[in-house]
Amino acid sequence: MAQKDIISKDVLQFLAADIANILLHLDVDKDSVELLQTEQQRVEARRADMVARMCKRATGERFILHVEIQNANDATMPVRMLRYLSDILMMYPDEPIYQYLVYIGKHRLTMPDNLLRPQLTYHYQTLDMHNVDCSLMLAQDTPEALVLAILCDFKERPTQQVVNYIVLRLRELTGENEQRFRNYYEMLETLGDNRDLHAHLVEAKNMLTQVDITRFSTYRWGLEAGIQQTRAEFEP
Repeated sequence: MAQKDIISKDVLQFLAADIANILLHLDVDKDSVELLQTEQQRVEARRADMVARMCKRATGERFILHVEIQNANDATMPVRMLRYLSDILMMYPDEPIYQYLVYIGKHRLTMPDNLLRPQLTYHYQTLDMHNVDCSLMLAQDTPEALVLAILCDFKERPTQQVVNYIVLRLRELTGENEQRFRNYYEMLETLGDNRDLHAHLVEAKNMLTQVDITRFSTYRWGLEAGIQQTRAEFEP
């Protein structure tokens, strides 16, 4: 998340909670999320994408969540994840740590999720966003789900069309609360940077000053065709 140094701490806290709840189904208390500093100085500076302490709602269990967002296959990923784990353990040795790799690359995921060596057995969880249905994320029709939909595989849908819908629908849902919209848009920028979507986001945001969103074709496609069809297909 290349832009994480310039967006607000509050925005990152909300983003960590939304990833934990919507993508990873960890059922955490949003108010319990506390971002943690993990940068380590050795030969190079290394900082994990997202590290936060949080608490499960049902059980009260406290743990540290480490999430890496990866946009390409990397054969060294298990070693990198192990290095991140050792850094976190050095700083927080007595706390449970959940590690997740969220893969958003164009090509099929080929990275292993483990490292097996004599005297070492190491494993972390992997979430391939190609397996997360973008339509289902859009159908939830909440700002949080819309933001995370930016990480999904858009399948055959034109990229600009999907990005337009996400931004325009966020504007609709946040109404006249400019600060709330700005926070969600910053989340989109942070996540979209991993998919090189900055130019698409800028174009979509510019449209907000040029069109009536209730008459915009992308709005009608997303709200009427996409959401209603998806809900009909997946409702029990």
